[in-house]
Amino acid sequence: MNDDDSLRLEIFIAAPPDRVSTFFTDPEKMRRWFGVAHELEPRPGGVFRVDVNNGNIAAGRFTEIVPSRRIVFTFGWESGGMSAFPPGSTVVEIELEPEGAGTRLALTHRGLSGEGRDRHRYGWNHYLARLTFAGAGADPGPDPHIRK
Repeated sequence: MNDDDSLRLEIFIAAPPDRVSTFFTDPEKMRRWFGVAHELEPRPGGVFRVDVNNGNIAAGRFTEIVPSRRIVFTFGWESGGMSAFPPGSTVVEIELEPEGAGTRLALTHRGLSGEGRDRHRYGWNHYLARLTFAGAGADPGPDPHIRK
């Protein structure tokens, strides 16, 4: 994988890294900002599976967990029209850095290309914006992308 096949996004969350990290490992907390159903086993080799919107299911495996600092998991789609990226075919790296009383979160998604990179950028921007609220203890409101 090279820089041409990845995207990188950064956000600030008004909460410490130890709290922010739980929003990637605790299904109840993840539900506040990303997805409707979750199977998360936050350990190397553990399952990462999220029904994002009642139909598009993302799946992979956790590969690295450094408490309050770094979370890495593979990522792809079981369903939802992104067959170019099957389960586990890409890698998502979450880096958490303390910044004042909050956290600078950097998400790098590797293994993407072309339209797939653009679609994932759109999705991650949407969900990370929701995380800025949820991570700080606020309600991001209903997710307009969830199918009824």
